[in-house]
Amino acid sequence: MNIFQRLFKIGQAETHSAIDKLEDPIKMIEQGLRDLHTELDQANRALAEVKAMHIRRGNELKQYRGEQETIHNKSVLLLKKAQEGAVQSEEADQLVKENLRKKADITRKITEADQQVASLQQQVTALEGNVTKIKLSITQWESELKTLKARVKVSNATQQINKQLMKMDSNSVASMLERMKDKVLDEEALAQAYGEMNQKEESNDEKVNKIIEEISVEDELAQLKSQLGIDNDKGQNGASS
Repeated sequence: MNIFQRLFKIGQAETHSAIDKLEDPIKMIEQGLRDLHTELDQANRALAEVKAMHIRRGNELKQYRGEQETIHNKSVLLLKKAQEGAVQSEEADQLVKENLRKKADITRKITEADQQVASLQQQVTALEGNVTKIKLSITQWESELKTLKARVKVSNATQQINKQLMKMDSNSVASMLERMKDKVLDEEALAQAYGEMNQKEESNDEKVNKIIEEISVEDELAQLKSQLGIDNDKGQNGASS
């Protein structure tokens, strides 16, 4: 059963216009699935009841046929006994006639039961077919519903993206890019300033270290001359003369 054919049978008169406008078809399909599950429960219940009737009438038919065979066997036995002289012929004939009347009544019951069993079998077959169709429809609907839900999600996402893109014209995009460029330039300039500050601090440290190093060398030289008994001032004067 086509999904949209089923949709036309779900709601009230406004269903037609609702489907044409695609007003929340997912909820309508979900309601249709609930209806189908209800129909499936009813069909299974009816099938079970008809099957029970079929079984009961079938058992009655077997019982009637058994009774018919029993009466026939009794009648044959009575006629043999009469032929052998164990039973008077008139009495045997009377009993056999009574059995034949019972047999005729049972034969009528057998005919009726046979017809009812055949009719019930047809109903069972028809109901089983309906149950199968409903199950197949439910399976198909559930599959189509999953697909429809996925398509709705994609459609909604696409619409949202398209709406956002519509709000972003070329001018706004260009403006955003310019603001981003300015921010990047500001960040680059700030990074360069920090770098220069770090270099300056490193140069000052180097100068201080160099001065300390020179002072240390002069002190060591003076100490060495003192150990050798060299007058630092004389050494300098002699060097100058």
